Amino acid sequence: MSNKTNKNFEPFFNGLIKENPTFILMLGLCPTLAVTTSASNAIGMGLSSTAVLVASNLLISILRNVIPDKVRMPAFIVIVASFVTIIQFLLEGFVPSVYESLGIYIPLIVVNCIILGRAEAFASKNPIFPSIMDGFGMGLGFTVGLLFLGLFREILGNGSAFGVRIMPAAFEPATIFILAPGAFFVLAALTAIQNKLKLPSATNKNESSNELACGGGCAGCSNGTCVENRAKLDSSSKQNNI
Repeated sequence: MSNKTNKNFEPFFNGLIKENPTFILMLGLCPTLAVTTSASNAIGMGLSSTAVLVASNLLISILRNVIPDKVRMPAFIVIVASFVTIIQFLLEGFVPSVYESLGIYIPLIVVNCIILGRAEAFASKNPIFPSIMDGFGMGLGFTVGLLFLGLFREILGNGSAFGVRIMPAAFEPATIFILAPGAFFVLAALTAIQNKLKLPSATNKNESSNELACGGGCAGCSNGTCVENRAKLDSSSKQNNI
């Protein structure tokens, strides 16, 4: 029971941490760099994308045995576009300020590679509940990435967070951080921090930590596992030469 529960929730944690779309998979960078001039915009885009991800994953998983393989991508785009239109109308009706701030980037959710990628790689091949968890995980992981970028850029570039001034009057904002170059600077810095923490990717969970610790290059490593790997490679090379 416990193993089954863990397996069902594994896609959620993969998307949120191990395969974070912003800092590890580096997907959906166009909206990531464009709308993170403030934390509010980041939250709006992240939650909108999460809603579309969950809804599209759900419907695609339900129809996975019905949609013919030859037309699966057009079908996925139609499904995603339908949910994006619904989200667009909801934002325009209930939070017009967020709708105006995000602008053209709301319709562009349709072609966000995170959403189409999860539809093709996961929802079309898995049952309903894991697909929902995958949508939530990837969506919240994307939202967290946008939020960090938006907060850092708004604080450094404007001295505020969520529109509220938090820095002292003597603080001189660096305007570059709310411009296009600042987005690249902050993304690079946060990605470097993530790499420094060495968060393992779910796609590399079968690799040994010893091999990852030396960057996968065993030639100059004195680690015991690396020594064994070198011995196996040398033995294989000699047999091939014979």
